[in-house]
Amino acid sequence: MTKITRRKAAKLIGASSGALLFPMSASRLFGATESLSMLTRAIPSSNEQLPVIGLGTWNTFDVDLRTADQRQAAQLAEVLRRFSDLGGRLIDSSPMYGRAEEVIGELTTKLGLQPKLFLATKVWTRGKEAGAKSMERSLALMHIKRLDLMQVHNLVDVDTQLAIMRDWKGLGRFRYIGITHYNASAFSEVEKVLRSEKLDFLQINYSIMERKAEERILPLAQDQRVGVIINRPFGGGDLFSRVRAKPLPDWASEFDCSSWAQFFLKWIVAHPGVTCAIPATNNPRHLEDNMQAGAGRLPDARMRQRMIEFVSGV
Repeated sequence: MTKITRRKAAKLIGASSGALLFPMSASRLFGATESLSMLTRAIPSSNEQLPVIGLGTWNTFDVDLRTADQRQAAQLAEVLRRFSDLGGRLIDSSPMYGRAEEVIGELTTKLGLQPKLFLATKVWTRGKEAGAKSMERSLALMHIKRLDLMQVHNLVDVDTQLAIMRDWKGLGRFRYIGITHYNASAFSEVEKVLRSEKLDFLQINYSIMERKAEERILPLAQDQRVGVIINRPFGGGDLFSRVRAKPLPDWASEFDCSSWAQFFLKWIVAHPGVTCAIPATNNPRHLEDNMQAGAGRLPDARMRQRMIEFVSGV
């Protein structure tokens, strides 16, 4: 099956049904600065509330602001501004994402957004010295002295890096610590770490057509009181390819859903074990669409199964 981006999907769907994919701008619906009534979930280890829709930065924020044209830089700044205005907090990055940490740090500082945000990044290296240097560099690039969440990216040298992270958490340099992986093939290793380590967060892949996490990982995270951040909520774009040229079902309005992006995100955050989903975008309209998934009603268990059956059948 050929992959399709949201932008390409809009062209294929056409003007009449395109409104299903790109609903009315949230700025028109809710006012230029008014926040959405965003649903929140408690971080299990602290009961701090987080909005259920966050922002990923893989690919989308890997930009050299020194050479980027003004329009591109302004678009990224607008994404961040709208994200905050609409009630978003968690922004996730990584040294693996090119210049994303630097761009997030520079733009959020210039926009004065940092006090409102929950910033997360990762360590992706081996060895104690290299790990400490990587973490120091991330803090410097993101223009912060105290990070909300540091994670071990893809479990690389997980024991060594978690030891550093626990020490730095004790010193007040990190508020929370966790682990990540993007592939279900690593879930057995993820499970071992969840059982053996005291963690605040786990970040994993989970979507309506990638449901393996709900078999063991999500229930275990709930039992261990670990918050869960969901990456790849659109299956790397595969989900938009799957519903190409298909109208949103009429019954989606029963859970306040007006686009395919909201359909996929609401299905995810309706799971009680999920704390936050982090779709990545550098497009303000897509950002507004994604954020609306965190408002209004969510599908119940019966409706979630109906959603699975519908998407599986297209």
